[in-house]
Amino acid sequence: MRVKTRESFLKYILAIDQGTTGTKTLLVDKNLRVVSESSFEFPQHFPKPGWVEHDCNEIWESVLRSIKKTTNGYSPSDIQAIGITNQRETLCFWNKETGEPISRAIVWQDRRTADICAELKNKGAEPFFQERTGLLLDPYFSGTKATWAFQNWPEVQAAYSEGYLAAGTIDSYLIARLAGGGVHVTEPSNASRTLCFDIHRCAWNSELCQTLAVPEDIWPEVLPSTGIFAKVEGVEGIMNGTPITGVLGDQQSALLGQACIEVGTAKCTYGTGSFLLLNTGANPIQSRHRLLSTIAWARSLDNVTYALEGSAFIAGAAVQWLRDGLEFVKDSREIEALANKETNTDGVVFVPALTGLGAPYWNPDARGLITGITRGTNRAHIARAVLEGIALQNADLLTAMKKDLGKPIKQLKVDGGAATNNLLMQFQADMLGVDLYRPKITQTTSLGAVFAAGLGCGIWTDLAEVQKSWQEDARFSPKISAGDKDAKLKAWARAVKMANLA
Repeated sequence: MRVKTRESFLKYILAIDQGTTGTKTLLVDKNLRVVSESSFEFPQHFPKPGWVEHDCNEIWESVLRSIKKTTNGYSPSDIQAIGITNQRETLCFWNKETGEPISRAIVWQDRRTADICAELKNKGAEPFFQERTGLLLDPYFSGTKATWAFQNWPEVQAAYSEGYLAAGTIDSYLIARLAGGGVHVTEPSNASRTLCFDIHRCAWNSELCQTLAVPEDIWPEVLPSTGIFAKVEGVEGIMNGTPITGVLGDQQSALLGQACIEVGTAKCTYGTGSFLLLNTGANPIQSRHRLLSTIAWARSLDNVTYALEGSAFIAGAAVQWLRDGLEFVKDSREIEALANKETNTDGVVFVPALTGLGAPYWNPDARGLITGITRGTNRAHIARAVLEGIALQNADLLTAMKKDLGKPIKQLKVDGGAATNNLLMQFQADMLGVDLYRPKITQTTSLGAVFAAGLGCGIWTDLAEVQKSWQEDARFSPKISAGDKDAKLKAWARAVKMANLA
């Protein structure tokens, strides 16, 4: 995998990919070869049903450990720039001077603000939010998490009253920690996920903040997605003064990493959740089918690229649940072999609504279910049904997206951990009715951070150079019969209806 580079690029880019369950770092050379990488998981905290929290210090420790291991054997001066990509809507609170956390982070999967969202909807506020932010009123997004924290966490209220509160998404928190405190910045792809950011003006909006009862001045300064954000101080393995030059939310980063830079190009990432994004260019599309309009990236605050997005909250997390919760397998990679022991699910359908349903349903009260179980049902049937459930929810997303666009999507690029599962990818192609293209480098979220950092420090000058780098590894074309596909979709629709009634 190769792109044209400047002769002066003799060093490495360090990509920090901070995800929902762990942190991964990659050291990448001038030819986009990963010369070193490592990853560390961190604990998930579930204080109450439907609540999901992260300890910000545990996240930071995972970042430090991963950087230390990845850079071992390399001189700190070898790193030219740093790119960050991150889980998006997770909301952190920290001391703006020291970078030390004030509370746990409220994770994007957390559903504690469902009542706040319902109250705002009952007041007729959702159209206003959708028009300004491109989002819907759902606990998924950061804004109502901030509302809840100000109502329920005295430490957050006190920090604000005493003037040292900083709030923001994971990117903003990591930049502050990497810089040794005193820096409070973000960029548009992350800011656009807060419910407080006007995606048309590319700026925080006081009326949105007031509606949520959230002080506008808790939010970071917004900088372009590419350029200098801060310089590192006091991090082992990185030389002081090394610049952070590219930052993107994880799904937008994967869109860039998949070289979806032209209008109409799309990708689906299979991570903790699954996320389908379509590049819509310089103009946001307001969905008529409960999808999201979001900022993909901004080369400057008046040069913004938008995307249409559909998100399913649970994808890879369903396999993790099979592994850890039900102990079906010891390693997530075993799921494909187990599922292949049967040629079908024998009527079993799994709806992955373990934390509610995302687009196009947006029902935080939906609950996961397994239906169609008989005396003959075995572990392989359920494993296969879990993989099929991941794919079937994406079929709902693409159907809604095609309706918004008014035309079909002919191909879809796929990435993320579960994209290496050939059984899942083939079934996904069958249910979507389009060709799926998997790249040679499936770590496209991390690769997007590399591209953003490289654009930010001048290694690459334009997005066309990014596009030249993409290479195909495998293609999956639909093979299922029309009758079998229709039966699968009807069984899925019945199961989803039951999940929505839970």
